[in-house]
Amino acid sequence: MAMTISEKILAKHAGKPQVQPDELVEVRVDFALGNDITAPLAIEAFRLAGAKHVFDRERIALVPDHFTPNKDIASAMQVQVLREFAREQNLKYFFEVGRVGVEHALLPEMGLVLPGDVIIGADSHTCTYGALGAFATGVGSTDLAAAMMSGRVWFRVPHTMKFVYRGKLKAWVGGKDLILYTIGQIGVDGARYQAMELTGEVIDALPMADRLTMSNMAIEAGAKVGIIPPDKTTEEYVKGRAQRPYEFYQSDADATYAAVYDWDVSSFEPMVALPHSPGNVRPVTELPDITVHQVVIGSCTNGRLEDLRDAARVLKGKKVAPHVRCLVIPATQDIYRKAMDEGLFQIFLDAEAAISTPTCGPCLGGHMGILAAGERAVATTNRNFVGRMGHPESEVYLSNPAVAAASAVAGKIIHPGNV
Repeated sequence: MAMTISEKILAKHAGKPQVQPDELVEVRVDFALGNDITAPLAIEAFRLAGAKHVFDRERIALVPDHFTPNKDIASAMQVQVLREFAREQNLKYFFEVGRVGVEHALLPEMGLVLPGDVIIGADSHTCTYGALGAFATGVGSTDLAAAMMSGRVWFRVPHTMKFVYRGKLKAWVGGKDLILYTIGQIGVDGARYQAMELTGEVIDALPMADRLTMSNMAIEAGAKVGIIPPDKTTEEYVKGRAQRPYEFYQSDADATYAAVYDWDVSSFEPMVALPHSPGNVRPVTELPDITVHQVVIGSCTNGRLEDLRDAARVLKGKKVAPHVRCLVIPATQDIYRKAMDEGLFQIFLDAEAAISTPTCGPCLGGHMGILAAGERAVATTNRNFVGRMGHPESEVYLSNPAVAAASAVAGKIIHPGNV
């Protein structure tokens, strides 16, 4: 029986020769993670179940990234729960401030999540790691607790939708624009509990940073996973950082798909998702004048070094508009250091942008850039629901880093080529 890459990974981890869509399977987990919001609930469930020890101290990561550095007493207490559990269980991967990064940028960077893995995380954007050719998906805190105890989890095998991207991208167009376009076409529930398999010559040519961005936002279409078949780019990314062996899987040529979308993206412009949905997408060139008050460049979606370079290309020699505040948030400590060493920080500071330590911060309305009533933000983040970044009467527009940087300079949403 022919299988997709997702089905092959699940079959291997279930110890079965094959699986098929809608089948219930219990699978071995290669890596599990939680953050400062979700892990305390998992730890509570772990204790209520009477568990004494985690299944493997080197296969679990606790990443306090959402409200860190702690913004208040409540967030400090949340992280204290993680810190004490990590010490009690002798977990190898607990990341303190000064070493922590945004989880979905940090774990691939460290080689802890790898091709062929089954990865679960108590965070919906765990699907990011599908860019490596892994079956990675978000789960609830109780599922994380069960996995921490047993090293296993159950799934209903998803159907797979195939997306083929053809052509050659224009300047300033990248993975963020492709995934925004895709969500705009199929809707925020268009891939509900499906595996989105992202393929084609355009994907083959994308660097890993753009692939991670695309897989990150698969959940915004409702997908279980956004998976990219591994190739030479994948190998080059993981070979120097992998902490353990990994395996490449590919879909069979005659595998069955629930749907196939095939697009020539050569004419695409940078895309913007308007409030209040990641599916409310339009090309930036078709937007009217939209004044903005804040720009956020960062997050697990677009806080990587390549993203900061794109923003710096636009900001170099320019100033952020007087009525705009521009926040730059490198996603990890390593990205922070490299951006500083490359001179990107000098560009940001000269442009009068503010630079933050790695944190999720404003993405989920946590801290480091909350919006007031009536304010608009352009953000390289992944969600723009009502009240996502602050006041319910604020607005968030999603874009790639170059559009965000250009909008900071112009004071309105604009194509980077126009600044």
